[in-house]
Amino acid sequence: MTASTNRKATRRPEPGERGAYRAFMPLTTRWADNDVYGHMNNVVHYSLFDTAVNGWLIENGFLDIHAGAQIGLVVETGCRYHGELAFPDPVIAGIRVARLGQSSVRYEVGLFRGEAKIASAEGFFVHVYVDRATRRPSPIAGRLRAKLAEIVA
Repeated sequence: MTASTNRKATRRPEPGERGAYRAFMPLTTRWADNDVYGHMNNVVHYSLFDTAVNGWLIENGFLDIHAGAQIGLVVETGCRYHGELAFPDPVIAGIRVARLGQSSVRYEVGLFRGEAKIASAEGFFVHVYVDRATRRPSPIAGRLRAKLAEIVA
């Protein structure tokens, strides 16, 4: 394989567009989110992904963090950075479901600076839904399954 061919094989995906996401959550950046380089620290992106999805679940009545019988545990995550975000940027998180299994969901989240059409960062995480008491996988319930199906991309 030549160096030129190798570069093509490892080409980085283009940033996602806002229209590729199905649900949206406005998020707020904080002063403490910036690092010494003047942009949002990498770990904050993961926090925003988690906040967006869990906020969406709570807003739609699917997550009771204190007494719900079923909870989602994160088993895998990832992120690609395309552009900088920093306080005081407003952030809109676009959410979609890439895969809906029997007891697991792969959420994909794009972070958009304000009304930007191109994501500054894109990430994913996989929730495995489990029984709160036993921590064993449990099938995704009918109402939640139907709502997740609405945002499958």
